[in-house]
This record gives sequence, structure tokens and C-alpha cells, in this order.
Amino acid sequence: MLEQHLYFFIGVRLNQTEGLEVGTLIAFTAYISMFWNPIMNLSNFYNQLITNLAGAERIFEILDIEPDIKDEAEAVTMPEITGKVTFDAVTFGYDPKINVLEDVSFTIDPGETIALVGPTGAGKTTIVNLISRFYEINHGQIQIDNNNIKDVSIESLRSQMGGIMTQDTFLFSGTIKDNIRYGKLDASDDEIIAAAKAVSAHEFILECPDGYDTNLNERGTKLSVGQRQLIAFARTMLSCPKILILDEATSSIDTHTERMVQKGIEELLLGRTSFVIAHRLSTIKNADRIFVVDDKGILESGSHDDLIQEGGSYYDLYMAQFKKKVLQKAHDLKLSHYHDKDSQDTKLKSMYEPTIMENWPQ
Repeated sequence: MLEQHLYFFIGVRLNQTEGLEVGTLIAFTAYISMFWNPIMNLSNFYNQLITNLAGAERIFEILDIEPDIKDEAEAVTMPEITGKVTFDAVTFGYDPKINVLEDVSFTIDPGETIALVGPTGAGKTTIVNLISRFYEINHGQIQIDNNNIKDVSIESLRSQMGGIMTQDTFLFSGTIKDNIRYGKLDASDDEIIAAAKAVSAHEFILECPDGYDTNLNERGTKLSVGQRQLIAFARTMLSCPKILILDEATSSIDTHTERMVQKGIEELLLGRTSFVIAHRLSTIKNADRIFVVDDKGILESGSHDDLIQEGGSYYDLYMAQFKKKVLQKAHDLKLSHYHDKDSQDTKLKSMYEPTIMENWPQ
């Protein structure tokens, strides 16, 4: 800008003293711009090139990282999974000197739904990560359909366990339809819509400006947390994984939305081996078995009703969450024994729980 003012100042002086024509001055100014513009563009291109090279260097550094978990030399392709999972005396620790799990053994039958509960840091997520072979165990053996997971290729194992859902759902830039289709790249539009309907996502998608063709920002910032989670459910439903893992997948959904998608979750769990990690115990009451994980192992195992009757760790966890609601419901049902001082000083009597839960609002 300063240069242009200088050009015009000198040009006006020359016009007054030397008789420089106005057209010559304008032409000269245009020629100066034509001379400098390519040089400026070249400079900007160089700066952009340096920036891109720095970014490319970081990308190649990531691509060159050797994975810690590799296929064994004689690894074979995992046959089609039916869903039987076996832990045989498994010991594991992120730090070689500190074990998170010690001598853990259990067998899960195909199609069984297993809920993992327990305090934070007890090893619930660790168990499901070991099934996907994200880490190598220190001792013992993990089998899927009687195949040691170390003897099969990682790709053939994880490709059949596509259903790993966490509380942090990632949506990509693109349409809602494309985000669901990531679960199965060759899926038809009808399959995508069917998956969305199964998890109760269809209704809110139709309310979006362009329906399934609505464009989303990266991470789906235009949608609520619950809506993002519903799209992730639809994506998982579309992929039809043989083994499904839900790691606090409903923690970001409010109670009303959770009731709305509960049928969809049941459809998601139907007919496949499933591991459900949840701190909200109401979401796992219908699991075939519940594992209470703590103290480097599985303290209790059984159905919800069985563990309530035992009155152990699961009972304490359950009642810690529901004591106030149970007392309120007991008041509504006029179960006076719940309000006796002696009853409140001890554990709530489990004999009343079936009556309360039978009348619990759904």
C-alpha cells in the first residue's frame, strides 16, 4: 500500500515537471504489480510447502511406528466366529511389576450377554481389550471358539469384532448416511435405514434438514451427545459383529433417551456374544451373567437376581445407586417395613425388591 502511494506521488511530480502522461503512469503501476505478484505467490507457495512438509514428516513418523502387537510367524486366519470366549488363568499388568488381573478364568457361551461392573480401575475395560488383543497377556491363554487368539492374524480377529463402542463416539465430516455406512461400506440405503430404525435413530434423522443426507461437521458438533450415540449404535448394528463390546456406551445418554433406545440395544445384543461395561446398573439387569470385577479378579458371577439374593458386592453397588429410589417406591407401595429405623440401619431386605421392581415405572 505504501509503495502505491509512493508511485503515485512520484508520478504526479513527474507529470508536473517532466510532462509524464497519466496513461504512462497507470501503465507503469500495472507493470509493477504484474512483476511483483508472481514473486509474492512464489513466496507464499514456499511457506505453504514448508508447512506441509512439516505435517507430512509427522504423518510419516506415525506410519513408520512398528506396532507392539504383531502376528506370530505362523499365524492363521481366524475362522468365522460363533462367539465362545474363554479366559484360562489369565494374568496381565500394564506395568510388569503390577498386575491388574491375576489368574482370571471364565467361559462365555455363544450369544451370551455378560455385564462387567465394579469400581473404576478394577480391570473391566482391560478384560475386553485383551479379547481384542490390544495387549499381550503375561500368563495364561485367551481363546475364541477354542482358537488361541495369539495363533490367528490380528486382522482376521478384529474384523469379526467390529462392534466396539465407547462413550466417546467419533463422527466424520460427511452425511449422516455416510457415517452409518462406515459400519459396512457396501451397505444399501435400505440396510442403513433398517439399522437406524432398529436403534430408534430413524425419527430424529428424518427431522434433520436433509434427512439422511444432512451434512455433519467433524465429530458431529451439530448433534446432541445422545444423537451422536444413536448414530454410532446404527453404525454398529449395520456391521453385524460376532462379538459386541459396549464400554459405557450409554453413559452420555440421559435416562429418557436411554429408555427410548433400550429396545434397539436389545436388538443389538440379540444373537451375539456381548460384553457390556456400565456404571449405571439399570442398563445391565437383563444380562445373562454379571461379573463383579475387583481385587485383580472376578469376585462374583451370576444373574442380577442371584447376586441380589447373595447380598455381596453387587448388592452393595446396586443398593448404593437405588436406595433413595427404592425407599420412595416403597413409600408409594406402602411397604412400611422399608421405613423402619432398624431396616434403614441394615441392608434393605431383598425380599421386597421383586415387588418393588415389578411395579417400577418402565
